[in-house]
Amino acid sequence: MEGKRVDIKTGFVCNNNCRFCVQADNKCKGNRSFEDIRGDLIDSRKRCTGVVFTGGEVTIRNDFFDLIKIAKGLDYTEIQIQTNGRMFASLDFCKKTIESGANVFGLALHGYCAEQHDNLTKAKYSFKQTVNGIINLRKMGQIVATNTVVVKPNYLDCSKIAQLLVKLNVNQFQFAFVHPMGAAGDNFKDVVPMMSVAAPFIHRGLDVGIGARIKCVVEAMPYCLMKGYESYIVESRIPETEIRGLKHQNIDDFLKQKQIYGKSKFSQCEVCNQDKFCEGPWKEYSEKMGFSEFKALK
Repeated sequence: MEGKRVDIKTGFVCNNNCRFCVQADNKCKGNRSFEDIRGDLIDSRKRCTGVVFTGGEVTIRNDFFDLIKIAKGLDYTEIQIQTNGRMFASLDFCKKTIESGANVFGLALHGYCAEQHDNLTKAKYSFKQTVNGIINLRKMGQIVATNTVVVKPNYLDCSKIAQLLVKLNVNQFQFAFVHPMGAAGDNFKDVVPMMSVAAPFIHRGLDVGIGARIKCVVEAMPYCLMKGYESYIVESRIPETEIRGLKHQNIDDFLKQKQIYGKSKFSQCEVCNQDKFCEGPWKEYSEKMGFSEFKALK
């Protein structure tokens, strides 16, 4: 069983401007200080064996390598970087990151082509840079697990995105249904698809990975919309996690907090045979879209 991990939120500054960014409302708060993050790393090591650096975009911090070195010096066994991947288009940057101690890379790719991805990130050349980042890291033998946020402009193309990721030889890819907060909440009609409409296209994307024998998962989709694909729902395998960021972001048990405050359950869930496993959809989604599309499995 995996050990407990800590997600270190390093701040909100980013070189993308994604149309669905859940942190969009916090960008004015900037980045956290080096000393604050160092203190979190030291304290969380008492309980955690793995660390995930998240942002904003952690790779554009001037102290990026130093933060990784601190985690390595504290003997975190897994040091993961969650990133839009653009900085890894540089081979030198890849080498320095690996030498500093990072050993798992979670890159975000949201389209099967430059037009689609760059439109979603609102950053020109971001697709090319992210793809090159994946290529560079895989050539160096690094573990690359990608994340694709499923939104209205890309859900029809989940299989095309999966085909690209298979071609890039990633170790794992994930489809994560958009969380309607921040920019996604502000642009709900343009960004958030109906879950039951998007589900078959997510299934097709997973089929591509399954056929290629590449690990693939889905996040934030209820079991009733994943019939036949239940074993690919990632929530059941996420390790125990604590969150460390600004004071209002600190959470000692992320999974429990998410289930209680982040997700929705309905009367039909009570008679569903997957109720004890399923977290339900994001609360912000059901508040806008209702719950009639979710059916109890029996």
